[in-house]
Amino acid sequence: MTAQSSPNTPLLFTPTKLRGLEIRNRIMASPMCQYHSDDGGPNDWHMMHLGRLAIGGCGIVFGEETAVEPDGRKTHSCAGLYHQSHIAAYRRLTDMIKQHGAVPAIQLGHSGRKGSCHGAIEDWRPLTAEDAKDGLPPWQIMTPSAAISPPRPIPPKEMDHDDIKRVIEAFRTATKRSIDAGYDIVEIHGAHGYLIHQFLSSSANQRDDAYGGSLENRMRFAIEIGAAVREEWPQDKPVFFRLSAVDGKGGSWRLTDSIALAKALRAVDIDVVDVSSGGVTGSSDMPMVPRIPAYQASFSGRIRHKAKIKTIAVGGITTAKQAEDILQAGDADIIAMARELLWNADWPAHAAEALGVDDPFSYLPTGYAHRLRLREAQKTMDINQDQDLIAKSLRYFLDDRASS
Repeated sequence: MTAQSSPNTPLLFTPTKLRGLEIRNRIMASPMCQYHSDDGGPNDWHMMHLGRLAIGGCGIVFGEETAVEPDGRKTHSCAGLYHQSHIAAYRRLTDMIKQHGAVPAIQLGHSGRKGSCHGAIEDWRPLTAEDAKDGLPPWQIMTPSAAISPPRPIPPKEMDHDDIKRVIEAFRTATKRSIDAGYDIVEIHGAHGYLIHQFLSSSANQRDDAYGGSLENRMRFAIEIGAAVREEWPQDKPVFFRLSAVDGKGGSWRLTDSIALAKALRAVDIDVVDVSSGGVTGSSDMPMVPRIPAYQASFSGRIRHKAKIKTIAVGGITTAKQAEDILQAGDADIIAMARELLWNADWPAHAAEALGVDDPFSYLPTGYAHRLRLREAQKTMDINQDQDLIAKSLRYFLDDRASS
């Protein structure tokens, strides 16, 4: 299931260690929302989806963003870990992922003002009373600042200090459940315009208490969640934090803010920052982030060097050379992929071949690898090297008289 590394092994396929965790390569299947959960819990769809990623050769396999409480979901079909009954279903997934040589990881999050809606295919249309007739009732969303939140059929609630404490405790409880469910990595979702990011960006947070105003105050919620998760998570296992390096078009959260946040996260023992972008918009002169190949790798590199913390590069990475070049340049410690793995779940094995790794088939299940090695060996058979002999053999088999 894992190729042996050598001095000539590409960085992408050099095993890495995070605390006490050994990871077979630097390829991570990024969290991808599926919208197939049953009251938060996973089912056979998730076994199939994550199974494809696990057998394809990734070092780390993330499930999707997983809500810490029911109202922290975006949709009724989003994942959650807010019931004890969820644990056994997630354990089924983590056991399978480990069986195939990958490290199972979970991303915990809360949608905040982005909740109570339909899924991506319906462009996040807010739930209404009409949807309640179909068993999809809307719920009251929470937000740092209600006055500047997008309208919903049920007006959003501006979080008070009791709400803040309760959500932090929900992260703490979900972290404990993640341990019981067999996960080896936990990531806090502080990006993409969800609740933690809403507190971070002044475009979404106009509070005048200890959780608003200055950068230090706006970071407080994220840091308190990070400290709570780290306190509960085993000391020999790493905690990741996904952030948006910059807001979306017209936003206010900048790369220098992300560097300050990364330093503060490192101070509460967060191990790795997963660098994405976007999710909060506004009316400033901040442009849209161009969606070019590897478009967030430079953000990852800047945070890695300025904050002295390990980082993950994600976004627009599709080729083995891109991934290797990012690592060689020192712009990341891990390469995360999402949609490219939906297109080709065996990408890690193909990337190993492209980068000249000995026996790239070793990243696939034993049975697959055996058959593929036989196919390669057949290419070297003597009969396949002589064009005259090939033609003579084919004439024999295609000759009707010989066949009769």
